[in-house]
Amino acid sequence: MPRDDFRCVHRLRVRWAEVDMQKVVFNAHYLTYIDSAIAEYWREIELPYPDQYVERYAADMFLRKANVDYLGSARYDDQLSVLCRVARLGGSSMAMRFEIWRDAPASATHPLVTAELIYVNVDVATMKPHPWPDDVRKRVRDYERVAPTEGAP
Repeated sequence: MPRDDFRCVHRLRVRWAEVDMQKVVFNAHYLTYIDSAIAEYWREIELPYPDQYVERYAADMFLRKANVDYLGSARYDDQLSVLCRVARLGGSSMAMRFEIWRDAPASATHPLVTAELIYVNVDVATMKPHPWPDDVRKRVRDYERVAPTEGAP
């Protein structure tokens, strides 16, 4: 996916505690980086999670599935960009795509990590899937550079 398709970019620096015995970022930390980018995404569409989202819509989002492809390794003190976008907006589910890049000219040919996370919107009273509010759909559509595909589920 072209980098220009991503509007939300969260930047961070790899900390010593995130590096394993092989002197690269331990694989599970990439999901933490992605989680930070998701929080930034919700701030950018002016629905900080969980405070405003959960309270406003009496709904919550649960992670249903995570697919991560490890294509390279980050190291201590690397500066990274975590790119985040909504790629698909279903009835009650949402597919978010991510790419993690090292912010160095020599590594600009490919991302270190690509991922897709599937979230389901749930009514907090029933804990059952619930359609995305129209306001959320509009905010996502208005924010994204490339319109998400839409449809079931």
